[in-house]
Amino acid sequence: MDLKEIISSLDGKAVSLGHGESVEYGFSSDLMSDVLTLSHDKVVLLTGLATMQAVRTADMAGISCIVLVRNKKASELMIDVATEFGISIIETPFSLFRASAILCERGLKPCF
Repeated sequence: MDLKEIISSLDGKAVSLGHGESVEYGFSSDLMSDVLTLSHDKVVLLTGLATMQAVRTADMAGISCIVLVRNKKASELMIDVATEFGISIIETPFSLFRASAILCERGLKPCF
């Protein structure tokens, strides 16, 4: 699934565009310790945690895209660091549950 499809499917807005243009797996969590257990490539992280911790965790886990749910907004610092790390950030008004369901329905595979 490419980032354009994620953005349009979730009524989203890209605030940072990284190096990855497509993802194959999705993981939804607000617990960054759970994110660090992932061993998949081409993962999009859906979370309501709009903090630097989400960006740093995504970088450590090799995640190329973060979707911030529930109208959460990325700070300028988050955007700057995500851009530096090559991570895309997308903001959506949808809940974590709804955004996950939509992407799964459109073919995104779960990590577990």
